Amino acid sequence: MEGLKGKVIVVAGAGGISDGTAKFLGQNGVKLVVGDIVKENADRCVDVAKQAGGDGVSIKMDISQPSEVKDLMNLAIDTYGQINGLFNVAANINPVEVAKDTNPVDIDLKDWQRNIDINLTGYLLTSKYAIPHILKAGGGAIVNTISDAVYAGMHDKVAYSVTKAGIGALTRNIAARFGKQGIRCNAVSPGLVLTESGVQNSGHLIEMVLQMIPAPRVGKPEDMASIVAFLLSDLSEWITGQTICVDGGAIMRT
Repeated sequence: MEGLKGKVIVVAGAGGISDGTAKFLGQNGVKLVVGDIVKENADRCVDVAKQAGGDGVSIKMDISQPSEVKDLMNLAIDTYGQINGLFNVAANINPVEVAKDTNPVDIDLKDWQRNIDINLTGYLLTSKYAIPHILKAGGGAIVNTISDAVYAGMHDKVAYSVTKAGIGALTRNIAARFGKQGIRCNAVSPGLVLTESGVQNSGHLIEMVLQMIPAPRVGKPEDMASIVAFLLSDLSEWITGQTICVDGGAIMRT
């Protein structure tokens, strides 16, 4: 893909989508700087990028902690001297905490705040500390990850849905404020995206989703990787402030 080679991209959050994206970006000569609350996940993401032909470094990082987010950006500058892009994909997906994310009446305010700290304030922090470096590099791109839960209207997961909706507003704010200075900011909204191991353990969920979407299959990390890479590349230089649903047609807004 044109417009990626040599770029330094910070990735906040590691996992299935990040690994697929790391492979795609590595194949296109990108240098990744990956942070995750589980260091082993960040290491794996970098290894995937290197095996694909790219380069990268990793660090343990809690996206809700300002000092650790600063450390992530400093690692990028100390290692590669610049930041050209940011991919935010971290989310509060701890199964124990997800189970506590219920509805507006029943949710404990501590659980509500925890989701805000990670899912929303975390994206503010990465943007806050990355944008000055991206500006120094002459501009670049930010890609945020929201969710189809923003549009679907769920019976539970109120905090997750609300924080993901807030990321959409943050995306448009950044696009409007820094567009003239050369920063583009867009969001991707994944549907059901399963890793190879996830497919083996989600048969019933897959069947349910397939009945609801026009596409003949559920998503793969590669589906996300290609659109994220496109939005980080120079090929998308006239796209900003947008949310792209990558979900097999689940959300058509009809």
